[in-house]
Amino acid sequence: MSDNTNTILVVGGGISGLTTAAEAAEAGYNVVIVEKTPYLGGRVSRMNKYFPKLCPPSCGLEINYRRLKFNPRITYYTLAEIERIEGSAGNFNISVQLNPRYVNEKCVACNECVAACPVEVPNDVNAGLDKRKAIYIPFEQSFPFQYAIDDASCKKSDCGKCASACRYDAIDLNMKPKVIEVNAGSIVLATGWDPYDAKKIDNLGFGTSPNIITNVMMERLASNTGPTKGKILRPSDNKEVKSVAFVQCAGSRDENHLAFCSAVCCLASLKQATYVREQYPDSKAYMFYIDIRTPGTSYERFLNKVKEDANVSLIKGKVAKVETDPATGDIIVTAEDILAGGKVKVQVDLCVLATGMVPTVGKVKLPDSVKVNENGFVVPGKDEHGIYAVGCSVNPADVAKSVQDSTAAALKSIQTIRRNS
Repeated sequence: MSDNTNTILVVGGGISGLTTAAEAAEAGYNVVIVEKTPYLGGRVSRMNKYFPKLCPPSCGLEINYRRLKFNPRITYYTLAEIERIEGSAGNFNISVQLNPRYVNEKCVACNECVAACPVEVPNDVNAGLDKRKAIYIPFEQSFPFQYAIDDASCKKSDCGKCASACRYDAIDLNMKPKVIEVNAGSIVLATGWDPYDAKKIDNLGFGTSPNIITNVMMERLASNTGPTKGKILRPSDNKEVKSVAFVQCAGSRDENHLAFCSAVCCLASLKQATYVREQYPDSKAYMFYIDIRTPGTSYERFLNKVKEDANVSLIKGKVAKVETDPATGDIIVTAEDILAGGKVKVQVDLCVLATGMVPTVGKVKLPDSVKVNENGFVVPGKDEHGIYAVGCSVNPADVAKSVQDSTAAALKSIQTIRRNS
């Protein structure tokens, strides 16, 4: 087989893409990863802990980064986007646009450019909870560990202070986009997900108070690499969070928003309740749910362990309204309590909305053979098409399920190449 047809293209550099790439490369196949952001690692790199073991993702990511870094069969492109996919199983021709990073391989991450940059923008890695400069590395474990310039906010030659501050000639504000061609025998779509826009849910009050946040924001608040270095503080006044309400299915299982269950939200909220309870032993957590979905023995054990905590209240009922007490900044949650009967109202320091997963695969320029359903997920096709979707491209999935899917996709891609060689 030629090197070209012996190649697998992976679209997306999150945990699913990294797993597919490492497994296929270690089986003797060439892999090209195309990632639209400046860094690999995806959503997992922004997580504080996995459920149910409550261990940090950093160790697993580090292992995958090393598998990529030291495997000559893997090539990765960041700030890259698919422009065109043509061909068929065994012989795909793909055009990839490489957008400028404005920072070259001479960068030693000395931070002088950041100190000189006058532009601050909301920090997307921390879900807008703090700000970053226009030139940045999002966190300590970023891969590649190399600065990037935010094209949308940098003033380029009208400013140029970062370039003047760089002693290594690592900043080139005149970089231009370029297009490369990739020939591959099979393609894996590992494009991941975005959180649902909570502002679209009128009755839950997101945007009316900084103390109403999403589950993604909560994960960053609890992280040692987050805006508060792991201290869970109320965004409005940095008060310690001694009471918190979790609102499940914030936009999910709702025909007006996301018609499907996002699969991980219940477990994520249970996990985040433990963050608060461990940090503040006298704190209280309330979780409002329609159904608690924790499929699998280990997940069920995790649920039962959280339920044993007397300071965690699980309330079955849909939330009617989330509003702010203007005098204290506290959040008032009004909901039904189906099991007890009637309504319940709690006043808490912080409210966390468990928003669902929105698949992003529809943003990729896909060939006609790849079908996307009404919810935005790829419809699994026949193996002979040679294009496979994994993780949250095909269904809402947690990290463990995504890794399993990705290992399977690596094998299917290899089989496609072998069949068409």
